[in-house]
Amino acid sequence: TTMTLRQIKLEMADNSSNAAAAEASNDDAPVANISLQNIIDGTNERSIPKTKFIDDIDMFSGSFDPPASPELLIGAYSDLHSKFKQIEQQLTEKKAHREKSLPEIEKSIKLVRHLKQKKEDGDSVITRYNLADIVYAKAEVDCSQGTVNLWLGADVMLEYTYEDALELLTTKESKAKQDFEEVTEDLAFTRNQIITCEVNISRIYNWDVRRKRASA
Repeated sequence: TTMTLRQIKLEMADNSSNAAAAEASNDDAPVANISLQNIIDGTNERSIPKTKFIDDIDMFSGSFDPPASPELLIGAYSDLHSKFKQIEQQLTEKKAHREKSLPEIEKSIKLVRHLKQKKEDGDSVITRYNLADIVYAKAEVDCSQGTVNLWLGADVMLEYTYEDALELLTTKESKAKQDFEEVTEDLAFTRNQIITCEVNISRIYNWDVRRKRASA
């Protein structure tokens, strides 16, 4: 399943505390506490965070008390970047699963409709079924009973009438198509957030370099 906003908050809170403690131990000076809410700008409909783009880095750093160091800012966005990479991987796997399952559902719907039509026409269906590897046998399917067995997963098979089978399969098809659309949108959204994180990290680094040169 895709990482939730709560999971990201918990992991980033822990990492942020560790980073702040490490920086504080270097000079015993107080350091800024950066939370997830400081570096995101809301979420999408599926609770995936939207990365906040830092327009004015100097102003953003000064909004913390004490001002956030470049190391802390880069660390916060690097951590968020890694979380987005995890989400991207999860969504990529989910999309691949949907791409594989949708044609199978559509094929099942087409087959049940074919059987239903044969029943209405009073005909049977001649087919071939797999007995073993590269071994097939010819069979005649009696459509007059009007029933079909469907695999539901987890080694479960149930018998349905043609009408009930079509209702179940079309419902699954609609849900699978909706899930596919959502995961495609989420994947594109997540990749945009990854880019924004990378841009922020680069801009913070360059800002720090300019500051050090100016004070040299």
